Amino acid sequence: MDKQEESCSSFDFPTIDQCESIGRDKQTVVADMDGTLIRGRSSFPYFALVAFEVGGALRLLFLLLASPLAGLLYYNISESAGIQVLIFATFCGMKVSEIEAVARAVLPKFYSADLHPESWRVFSSCGTRYVLTANPRIMVEGFLKEYLGADVVLGTEIETFRGRATGFLTSPGVLVGKNKALALQKAFSDTGAPDIGLGDRKTDFPFMKLCKESYVVPAHPQVEAVTHDKLPKPIIFHDGRLVKKPTPLTALLILFWIPVGFILACMRIAAGALLPMSLVYYAFRALGVRVTIKGTPPPTAQNSTNQTGNLFICSHRTLLDPIFLSAALGRPIPAVTYSLSRLSEIISPIKTVRLSRDRVTDASMIKKLLQKGDLVLCPEGTTCREPFLLRFSALFAELTDELVPVAMSNRMSMFHGTTARGWKGMDPFYFFMNPSPAYEVTFLNKLPKELTCGTGQSSHVVANYIQRTIASTLSYECTNFTRKDKYRALAGNDGIVAR
Repeated sequence: MDKQEESCSSFDFPTIDQCESIGRDKQTVVADMDGTLIRGRSSFPYFALVAFEVGGALRLLFLLLASPLAGLLYYNISESAGIQVLIFATFCGMKVSEIEAVARAVLPKFYSADLHPESWRVFSSCGTRYVLTANPRIMVEGFLKEYLGADVVLGTEIETFRGRATGFLTSPGVLVGKNKALALQKAFSDTGAPDIGLGDRKTDFPFMKLCKESYVVPAHPQVEAVTHDKLPKPIIFHDGRLVKKPTPLTALLILFWIPVGFILACMRIAAGALLPMSLVYYAFRALGVRVTIKGTPPPTAQNSTNQTGNLFICSHRTLLDPIFLSAALGRPIPAVTYSLSRLSEIISPIKTVRLSRDRVTDASMIKKLLQKGDLVLCPEGTTCREPFLLRFSALFAELTDELVPVAMSNRMSMFHGTTARGWKGMDPFYFFMNPSPAYEVTFLNKLPKELTCGTGQSSHVVANYIQRTIASTLSYECTNFTRKDKYRALAGNDGIVAR
């Protein structure tokens, strides 16, 4: 919860801009989180993310209804009481494993986008890094240790019973005020006082007074967050359905939009599934789905000339990539997939063929499909939301020389149309639930014969060349990460969907 704090000038601590960051590599820093390491002083959006991603719309509604009470207690009784209400409304009854999964896969993206530049300058310059926070430790520890290099995180501890959170706290309760000071004293009982303390509000001052040097982070709403290219660790993989950080107003709009958006999504999916593909492009436009087509696609392969079909090699943004490719071409193009839910197969307007993951079997199947006509394949094997391309599997390059790279990109304003942890059958619904989703399909030149395996090029060379070509078109970066890397990072599995 945000709160108007007393003016920093009425206290003895200098502001963060006066703190030197040179020669601190052997010193210890202790920092608060909300309002200090993170620009935003309100913790509501992060509780809302956990509420929605674990408990869905009803849990988010419960949290939203409880937030006025939390605010009333926060401003008029104590900071601790307000935070306890938020914790209870968010965590009560949730599985601890699901909270940990959201903390690992969802929250780092939003925390990283709100990193305070001055606090990070000082925090990152120190050799040993502690964080003292009123937030539940289970919610923030993964981000702080993995992405900011924190050595120790001291936060509020939630009570659990048989693997579920009760919504209550263990002693000493919320880490604010004197509780922060006591936690710091306990942590440094054998090593002396820490060198630097960073905080942003009056309730941080008790622990800051225990440090050799202390600096206040003033509340400047206009300060720019650390840009993504200067983050200590880039966010390549992240999960969760919500695109934007859910402030109370945003959360309210999401809850009002969900029933309307679901009906709209059903209409859009029905249009794509029931209308001839030559009309889908226009139906999408009429229903608010923006489709932009760039480049010139190759002509359809003619069976009379014994020409095999074109293999369209696409960057992978959502499982709808082949459908929007077909809409751009005005004809259905079959797609081979690595993993697809049964519901997605049923509602798909194009033929989908599941790969077996056996190299010989898959190669034979793809060759047979190409003999019948054009085919689309996403060699990354899984989607990536950020401006990165995962490693391209090289198998496709060995099977045909008729290769057409296609750069796919999309825009979503409310919901992500992909998931690593959730039910993939809802992916197309979430994409089409966006008020005005957009897809851009860019056809690149067919690969010249001299760059194909037919003239002696290695399949890996061909795959890497196409990856770089698509990345250059989209201004993305190439990586060597794979499908397994993504799912192990976000879901703790290899990402195979059960049929």
